[in-house]
Amino acid sequence: MDHRLTPEHEELRRTVEEFAHDVVAPKIGDLYERHEFPYEIVREMGRMGLFGLPIPEEYGGMGGDYLALGIALEELARVDSSVAITLEAGVSLGAMPIFRFGTEEQKREWLPRLCAGEALGAFGLTEPDGGSDAGGTRTTAVLDEKTGEWVINGSKCFITNSGTDITALVTVTAVTGRTAPNSTSDGKPLISSIIVPSGTPGFTVAAPYSKVGWNSSDTRELSFSDVRVPAANLLGEEGRGYAQFLRILDEGRIAISALATGLAQGCVDESLKYARERHAFGKPIGSNQAIQFKIADMEMRAHMSRIGWYDAASRLVNGEPFKKQAAIAKLYSSTVAVDNAREATQIHGGYGFMNEYPVARMWRDSKILEIGEGTSEVQRMLIARELGMQA
Repeated sequence: MDHRLTPEHEELRRTVEEFAHDVVAPKIGDLYERHEFPYEIVREMGRMGLFGLPIPEEYGGMGGDYLALGIALEELARVDSSVAITLEAGVSLGAMPIFRFGTEEQKREWLPRLCAGEALGAFGLTEPDGGSDAGGTRTTAVLDEKTGEWVINGSKCFITNSGTDITALVTVTAVTGRTAPNSTSDGKPLISSIIVPSGTPGFTVAAPYSKVGWNSSDTRELSFSDVRVPAANLLGEEGRGYAQFLRILDEGRIAISALATGLAQGCVDESLKYARERHAFGKPIGSNQAIQFKIADMEMRAHMSRIGWYDAASRLVNGEPFKKQAAIAKLYSSTVAVDNAREATQIHGGYGFMNEYPVARMWRDSKILEIGEGTSEVQRMLIARELGMQA
């Protein structure tokens, strides 16, 4: 399979690379240390069309594909992951559920603003007692037949892009009923997806989490107390919300893999720069074979990680099965990101522990990639299941 980029994809890559170095890099360090959301950078990404890359033009998008989104994410993450995850969550988790499963009215109402970066959408799946067990959703939504409204109660946690000044909606998974009971079960919960606009009465957004990394990304806990939204805010079929979000997570793992690959490559970039500039014992440290071998291994890992997410994205774009490849790509690239960040910090020595150097930020940002959008353990479960092994 040929994974070389088309001229259009290569032009996009160069454009985002230039934006990341010229616009993101000079600003993000200060924003990161102050735990501030990068509104100005997000607005510029919106004007570039990055939030609409895989969405058709008729809904305000760029008419591209998921490979294009991954390319943009990789180039952004080479410089900063907070900016990259804001784009990833805004597209993969905010806009894509509406594009994949929404009605024509829902698409035309929400997608143009989301694609323009004027508004952000969030993905309300994870719950405080759920974690990896997304099927154990406790948030409920009951249809009030008299008013024609869903009444939502429950809470969500670790939700990206959910509390910014431009957050417009959160798509929430909730139990809306149960299957028919039988002799061995009271019936399984039917999980549905419902769009909840920001500012809806009873919908409370908590203060931002204090996080180890991704400090310029918005992450919050959400609570719902008798939140009422129109019945028409149901996204897709009732009872199909869990299956819908599994599809969204499969796609999102490709995006996270591209982001992780970018972080891994950024570690190579920074290590090469430092190894040429830093002198010890009268010569650049890059002249030492030990440093050369470290960086060679880092480059090898980043390269193989890129091939993995390219393969998964190509299968998605071509309409082929991609679940296993997405899980492999996410598992491998997240491991590579952590490994490369650790080695880059070691190459920088004491300076690698100082926040003024990008590798310190990369080290702090890397670990979450082994957790978010499916832990490494979950990816291994998915791969084993795709190989025909059942617990």
